[in-house]
Amino acid sequence: MPSAEPRIVSAWRELRATPDEIFELIADPTRQPEWDGNNNLSYAGLGQRVRSVGDVFVVTLTQGSVRENHVVEFVEGRRIAWMPAEPGKAPVGHLWRWELEPMNEERTLVVHTYDWTKLDDSSRFERARATNSDRLAASIARLSDLVENRGELPSSSPGQPST
Repeated sequence: MPSAEPRIVSAWRELRATPDEIFELIADPTRQPEWDGNNNLSYAGLGQRVRSVGDVFVVTLTQGSVRENHVVEFVEGRRIAWMPAEPGKAPVGHLWRWELEPMNEERTLVVHTYDWTKLDDSSRFERARATNSDRLAASIARLSDLVENRGELPSSSPGQPST
């Protein structure tokens, strides 16, 4: 029986940047800890820029565990989605997606989605529920700071959304 609980959350915002500028920050895992509004990512090694479905990039989380992120959707400059997994294991059923839609030459609509409809490990539900639209919006806000300041975050501390 399907759950009545919402398992897909999204946030969106129009940014003053091109899709290509924004996508470079999303598709390069090395840059992801800079804009992660969940304050969950600590480090990703160089040379992992995502280029296609089937790519796997590795990140270290703030508590020290490692995740292999399996890219399941990819359109250069427009869409990327991945499913995290413990090293050497299959993804557990949650997905992170970014979609970029150009509004004009200078502005892009950014939609960030967390989808845990296929997550069936109940021990992970509490954490999945904690990933709400406010946390997704925090990632977009930090991404906005980066692209609108051309790669440099304002003086807010790492891992904290700027206001």
